[in-house]
Amino acid sequence: MARRRKQKQSEDTLVDLVDVKDNASDFLETNQKNILGILAGLVLIVGGYIFYTQFVQAPKEKDAAAQMVQAQAMFEKDSFALALTNPGGGFMGFLDIIDDFGGTAVANSAQYYAGISYLQLGQFDAAIDYLGAFDPEGTVLAYTKYGAMGDAYAEKNDFSSALSSYKKAANAGDNEVLAAYYLKKVGLLHEKQGQPAEAKAAFEKIKNDYPASQEGTDIDKYIARVEAKG
Repeated sequence: MARRRKQKQSEDTLVDLVDVKDNASDFLETNQKNILGILAGLVLIVGGYIFYTQFVQAPKEKDAAAQMVQAQAMFEKDSFALALTNPGGGFMGFLDIIDDFGGTAVANSAQYYAGISYLQLGQFDAAIDYLGAFDPEGTVLAYTKYGAMGDAYAEKNDFSSALSSYKKAANAGDNEVLAAYYLKKVGLLHEKQGQPAEAKAAFEKIKNDYPASQEGTDIDKYIARVEAKG
């Protein structure tokens, strides 16, 4: 009786496996065209990406970099207006590079250069727009992006936005020099707005976390000053 039961269970299992295989086979036969189409689509996507990066994006990056050389030269000479629109020699300015080479790393860098140029020219709204569009790679550029945005907002007397930007700059990484520099701006702006407790907190962070920085060498006098106001 037990032997018959085991034999029956074995036959049932065999039938189940055959059904599974048959169902799988039927599924493949029924959907073969769809599956092959999906696989072909994946191949096209991967192949298209490789083609795009090697034969479209890479040459585009190279062309953009070649175009920006003259604009960078004008920027380094403090000729910010020329760097933006007409650096000379038939080369593009930062604004044209942004428009014509969008999506490249070079155009992204041009956003930063344009933002700083507008900041130097006193066009603070434009500076904020271009700096805001810039995607920084690495903490140093994040410091300078948010720090420059803070300067632009401060020039507009938008002290709330300036504080927000300076705090982002101060917390962008662990660079002692830059973190301390922007923390001091945070403290000074809080002090200017009549917020001695918040100013003291920023100054004390410099004292505790970055005592060897240039700002840390004389930070005690700033702490004493805001304590007297508090």
